Amino acid sequence: MPRQKKPSKYADDAPLTAKELRSARLLSISDPKLVGAIKRSRGRPMGRSKETIHISLDAEIVASLRKSGKGWQTRLNEMLRVAMGLLA
Repeated sequence: MPRQKKPSKYADDAPLTAKELRSARLLSISDPKLVGAIKRSRGRPMGRSKETIHISLDAEIVASLRKSGKGWQTRLNEMLRVAMGLLA
């Protein structure tokens, strides 16, 4: 015996009628500005001033930085800036 679907408690959850299906349009065609506002690109933000690199550090250094909590990469960046005289 097929399982019966429970009636929805929301009025707008009803199945679409044949007339509604015929009149349906893609959002990208009907309102492209809205789609552009919703669509987000993946990856790093454009115009970013940082560069992604790969570096090997002593395990003790990394462990100590990680123990200091969230944001340890940012703090490491600040420490390097101070050590190089780029930040007062």
